[in-house]
Amino acid sequence: MKLLITAATTLEIQPFLHHLDQHGQTTGPGQYHFAGCDITILIAGIGMMHTAYSLGRHLAAHKPHLAIQAGIAGTFRHDWELGSVVMVAREYLGDLGAEDQLQFKDLFDIELWQPSQPPFTGKSLVNTFAGLPYLPALQQVSSASVNLVSGHLPTIDRLVTKYAPDIESMEGAAFHYACLLENIPFLQLRSLSNYVEIRDKSKWKIPLAVKAINDELVRTVETLGSHTINH
Repeated sequence: MKLLITAATTLEIQPFLHHLDQHGQTTGPGQYHFAGCDITILIAGIGMMHTAYSLGRHLAAHKPHLAIQAGIAGTFRHDWELGSVVMVAREYLGDLGAEDQLQFKDLFDIELWQPSQPPFTGKSLVNTFAGLPYLPALQQVSSASVNLVSGHLPTIDRLVTKYAPDIESMEGAAFHYACLLENIPFLQLRSLSNYVEIRDKSKWKIPLAVKAINDELVRTVETLGSHTINH
């Protein structure tokens, strides 16, 4: 199985890369053979612009059997424990549109886009998980992708009211968009590093979240490899 593993930063998947160095075989720059899988690592950059360019450029030349985006994220759900790992089923573009006085209107509201125009389902980018040989037993969530991480209560309230997202990231929608258009099965895995609230990094649990996402990434790749070998 050919796997693409992508993340915004090396920091977010450094333990996974260390695991590949220890237990896998390096086959080229950013290329590994591990658990029966041929793995390509793509550090796509922070935000939707970098992710869209990096993924578009890569997928124009390479067609993996499965793409996985891994990283940390903030959660709007204060009842969820930091360090938890979730799987994104639905992505919204949380800040692409226009301000109209105190209202935010997305591109569907102002009719520059039409609901369910490809690759959207309604107004969101949905992963149906079709074509996957294995699906991790993780909670499936909705996400809002933003260019400006939310740290102002009116912004947070607007996102929650309009999209009711569980989590927030800066790259997920670009990943969903590219994979849906290229018809590549995909998984977006996120661990919760902080609550989406007035910004206070002293409350963030980044090392815990990084460990959690990398433990899950190793587990998922090993299971995919085992499933491929056995089937």
